[in-house]
Amino acid sequence: MLSVHRLSAPGVAADALQVADGECVVVMGPSGAGKTRLLRAIADLDPNRGEVAAGGVDRAQVSGPAWRRVVGYVPAESGWWADSVGAHFPDPDACRALLAAMRLQAEVLDWPVARLSTGERQRLALARALARGPRALLLDEPTGALDEEARALVEAILRRQLDAGTPILMVTHDQAQAERMAARIVRVEEGRLVSCAA
Repeated sequence: MLSVHRLSAPGVAADALQVADGECVVVMGPSGAGKTRLLRAIADLDPNRGEVAAGGVDRAQVSGPAWRRVVGYVPAESGWWADSVGAHFPDPDACRALLAAMRLQAEVLDWPVARLSTGERQRLALARALARGPRALLLDEPTGALDEEARALVEAILRRQLDAGTPILMVTHDQAQAERMAARIVRVEEGRLVSCAA
């Protein structure tokens, strides 16, 4: 389970939010409302206060890098710190099946990052997060740059994560995607978590 209590950060606040094991909760709201800031605060990437736990791990009891191995955060635009794709994966050989499920060639691990399309970067950022075996996923527009076929592949992979018990908190502007994936939808307006819908 992913649990958030009394979370506050510049521009965003959430009194209480829980995502059960195997549940996808979608975050929606207007642009600039604070959806990304909410995910970044949960991931402890920006200054914040509050109680957050996932998979039995209390965020306050571990370092920031250790926490981000517990919660896999995938931003809308991923960062790449090395020139080659494979350098971003802890065990490139172990992720080949995942790459195949995303219809990415195994050779992509040998490519320079500069060769990747926007859609390839987005799929690889998700693969990179999943390769670390997180206990919860925080996804910010994980299919925003993908065509319909690639979006369906990613959603199928996310459903497998849900079936395996991973809680997923996902930001999307796509109402149809929210209806396909979400057990619940929460809204952020003017920086505050304001409502929930089934």
